[in-house]
Amino acid sequence: MRIYTRSGDKGTTSLVYGRRIPKNDPRVEAYGTIDEANSLIGLALSFLDDVDWEGKQEFLNIMHRVQTVLFHVGAEISTPLDREVAWKLEQRHIDELEKQIDEWNEQLPELKQFILPSGHKVSSALHLARTVVRRAERRAVSIQDQIPESLAVAYLNRLSDFLFVAARYVNKELKGTEIPLQVDDM
Repeated sequence: MRIYTRSGDKGTTSLVYGRRIPKNDPRVEAYGTIDEANSLIGLALSFLDDVDWEGKQEFLNIMHRVQTVLFHVGAEISTPLDREVAWKLEQRHIDELEKQIDEWNEQLPELKQFILPSGHKVSSALHLARTVVRRAERRAVSIQDQIPESLAVAYLNRLSDFLFVAARYVNKELKGTEIPLQVDDM
């Protein structure tokens, strides 16, 4: 399969089912930002290659599931309103995130103040992915009228919470240091 098509050389791209739109269309911005976030999650996970801990494989399985769902969220956003979505985000996908957030959060020390994105490099990369998910959420909000039945905004909102807790969980498991925000340093 050839990777390049040359069809986007004049600044347009195809939505699912082939409708062409400008590459700077808000819809392309939304699913492109989702792709960025997914890539950053992958980057974070690559930092685990040389790391061992008892729960590593379970953590990777959970994160790969999230990456798969996130890929499909991008596909859902790139499907025109007048066409059928091949894979539809469901409430159960949001529920899965919430369940995992609660499980990990029970194992973490209570947050009593803000923390700076820091600690183990996996954790720091997950914090970066979280910020890109927040941007994807803002982009998805800007096109809500084009995805009226989608749960994409809710999923992205919950995913950023999930990534925050995942970053804290990894810091705990890999002995990373959470750096509290020091207001008196201002």
